Amino acid sequence: MSRPIAVRRRFALLLTTLLLGSPFALAPPPPAHAASPPNGPGQWHGQRHQQSHKPGLAASADTYWTPQRMRAARAAAPGKGTPAARPATAPTPPSHPFDGLPQVGTFFWTDGSNTGRFCGGTVVRSPHRNLVVSAAHCLRSPDPKRQLSFVPQYHDGLKPHGIYPVERIYLDQRYYDLGTSAGARWDFAVVRLGAREDGAEVEEVTGGFDLLPYPGYDHRKVRLIGYPGNKDSSHPKPLDCTSATHRYTSTDPAAPGDFLEISCAGYIGGTSGGPFLVRGLTGYALIGVIGGYHTGGDFPDVSYSSYFTVDTLALYLHAVHGDPPATPHQGNAPR
Repeated sequence: MSRPIAVRRRFALLLTTLLLGSPFALAPPPPAHAASPPNGPGQWHGQRHQQSHKPGLAASADTYWTPQRMRAARAAAPGKGTPAARPATAPTPPSHPFDGLPQVGTFFWTDGSNTGRFCGGTVVRSPHRNLVVSAAHCLRSPDPKRQLSFVPQYHDGLKPHGIYPVERIYLDQRYYDLGTSAGARWDFAVVRLGAREDGAEVEEVTGGFDLLPYPGYDHRKVRLIGYPGNKDSSHPKPLDCTSATHRYTSTDPAAPGDFLEISCAGYIGGTSGGPFLVRGLTGYALIGVIGGYHTGGDFPDVSYSSYFTVDTLALYLHAVHGDPPATPHQGNAPR
């Protein structure tokens, strides 16, 4: 692990520890950092989360999402990429399909008439061992999503570590208010999961990665993982690629900000929310998720991430504490 990353990692750990232990760090908690699914079995709820095992919810999700349903799930691919490739100025590192990592998975949902697989998420270390980080544009829609669940290391119709119902989703209020373009700097989300049917929390089963705010922009070796938003018949496995990142300053006045940029071939729509991972002495750390600038980029060979800051850490802490949810302000339609 490089010295700058080691220092940043220790700083992030210290900051998180101090904030978790401080009764004043997030008091009073702003009620506008989390989006909760609408009431009903397997749907989002608006009440404050309680630390309790809900075996009925987990069993319902596990029973519904059979291998056949998961393989047949239609793509729900928000953002990221067009079929055309950007004119290359240097060789683009290739991606390849693989069976995935236990800590990285994808989401499944059904609205009663269709089913969908969409976006990626990454298990991060947390006190209650139940948090996943993804992209905000994947989870911003106010439409009800029945049976919204997370499947770690999904591939080939398999759920090797079980299935975990989504209980609460945390987005920055500015992302709701500004939309996907003007709010591109806040295109990250923290998802709080329910336990598996047997009561196990996701991190107890899969392990988790450190969440690293202020990671710096320039990294020589970053691992990028994404779930292509296509049927299993064409893309049954996630993609894997290793490449370098650097700072990209937006030239689009409608989507201002500085972002992580990485070149990896083949990251088409659906790969949004997939992790940017850097390796350290204690394993991988999460420094970004596919999203941000133009919801992850305009070309499949170049991907972006919002830059993780104290705002990302604040969402994480609100998720840990189970704070009240944010919602789009009345009259603010998704943009």
